Parts: sequence; structure tokens; C-alpha cells
Amino acid sequence: MKKILVTGAGGFIGSHLVEKLVESGENVKALVRYNSKNNWGWLETSKVKKEIEVVTGDIRDYDSVYSALKGCSEVYHLAALIGIPYSYVSPLAYIKTNIEGTYNILQASKEIELENILVTSTSETYGTAQYVPIDEIHPMVGQSPYSASKIAADQLAISYFLSFNLPVKIVRPFNTYGPRQSARAVIPTIIAQVLSGITKIKLGSLYPTRDLTFVKDTADGFIAIAKAKDLFGEITNIGMNNEHSVLECVQIISEILNISIEVDSDESRVRPKNSEVERLVCNNSKIITQTKWLPKYSFKQGLAETIGWLQDNLSYYKPDIYNI
Repeated sequence: MKKILVTGAGGFIGSHLVEKLVESGENVKALVRYNSKNNWGWLETSKVKKEIEVVTGDIRDYDSVYSALKGCSEVYHLAALIGIPYSYVSPLAYIKTNIEGTYNILQASKEIELENILVTSTSETYGTAQYVPIDEIHPMVGQSPYSASKIAADQLAISYFLSFNLPVKIVRPFNTYGPRQSARAVIPTIIAQVLSGITKIKLGSLYPTRDLTFVKDTADGFIAIAKAKDLFGEITNIGMNNEHSVLECVQIISEILNISIEVDSDESRVRPKNSEVERLVCNNSKIITQTKWLPKYSFKQGLAETIGWLQDNLSYYKPDIYNI
């Protein structure tokens, strides 16, 4: 059976993707970052833990990437630094992880002659919407060091397709939410603070809008793009063609939990003025017309499942501490 490597497999989207692949009968190898505790991230508690091969390494290290890819025919490359606030503190860390890490995947895949290479992008590469909904030809604007590093990684991947005919596909998810997401993201930040009993939650900007997709739908989108025969060398969005402001998210969560939520604006959580992406709305017509993907979860359904999971797993979070 062909083997698929998933990088960033112990992370939020990566762990859900590994589970989806195993459930569909795939032979999965999971690359997680080496650590002294041999901790596999969210795969530690996964129901498919015993059905996968787990290898440890570092996406920044070519040797460990090459070793992990040996014996595989496909790779889903999700490993990255994703926290936007920390990219203001250490831009170089994002260059080394997101750009050099993607180079390592591309070059090793070229040497091993993989058949299918999915590189994970982000809607942040578009910057504030210049028109909506945002399709794949929308201009890219690096409004943060994070988004700039992802633009560079995407362009490097496309260059390998054009220069070496490497079978690369760029997967560009809009904002994803759901169980296991880092508390740095707005949805778990809101829910975790409320569930912990904080009476006035702290948030940054309340009016930027995002197109929010439930994580299981995002994982399905990756698999649909991987199976598509005509998307090599191209970018494909994953999103809902809908938008919600941060304040709307608070209001909907308040309705689901049937409690009143007060919000306190915390300046430390606000992006620099010219770096804030004010609006993101996905044009998802490409993935819908060129694959069999359709989202299964409405926003309220996804939020309800996320709230239920956080109620059972709040101990993983520190809601009273803002971690950039």
C-alpha cells in the first residue's frame, strides 16, 4: 500500500487529518517534532494512535525530513509556525520553519520522486480583502512576517512545479476552528475564558471578519484536493464563502451557552494597525467544482462540537494567560 507522510501531524489540523486518512484506509506515517519526552502532541490521545507509524524529527532539518519521506509516495505538509503575534517577535523563526522547512519537503520529495505533494498555505497570504469573495487569483500581501513567510513558501513550491515538474498542490485554508485548536486562536480563546468562569473576557480587535471552517471539513478538503487529478501547480482555497466578525462569534457562543458575555478590549492582543487583516471571505467555487468536497458542518454545529470538547478538556488550556 502507498504510504502518506503528514508533517505537523501532532498539531490541530494535522491530527484531525491523520485520523481522516486512517479512517479512509490509508497507510499513514506521522512526522512530529522531536522532543525529549517523545510526546506526539494531539496524537497522544488519538483513537488511531496504534494504527500509524510515528517518526520524530524537525522540519528545519533536511536529513530528518528526507528520512521521514523515504518509503512514501505522498506528503501532506502542514508543519509550520502559525501564531501571528509571535511572528512580530521573531520573524527569523518563521523564515527558518516555514520557508526552509518547505524547501526541505520540496527538495527531498524531488530526490525521492514523490507522486503527490500538498503544501499548506493560509488565507492570511491575501491580506485584507481587495474584493470579496476572495478567489485564488486575488493579490497576495504580506501584512505580517507570518503571512510573508507563507507567501514565500507558496511561491517556492510553485517554482518547483514549474522548474522541475514536481507534482505540487497548494492548499489554502481560510480560518479553521474546532477541537484541539491552540488558545491563541479567537474561537478557543472566547470559549475557554467563558468556561473557566471569567466574567469579562479579554479580546483584541472585535470587528475584523473571518471565513470560518470546522476542522473536520478542512481535513476533508485536504483529502479531496489530494485526490484531484487536475490541481497540480495550482492554489485551491478551502472555506465557507461566509464571514463572521469576532464580536459576532462572541454573540453566537453566548447564545449556544445561554449566558451573557462581557468583552474587555485588551490592547496587548491587538495587531499593529497596518498589519491587521480586516476582512477575509472565501470564494470556494474552485474546490466545489473540481473536487467532491462539500462542508458538512454549519458554523453553529461546529461551535457546539467545539464547546463540548472544550468542556471536557479545559485542563489543557490556561485561559487567564495570554500566550502570543
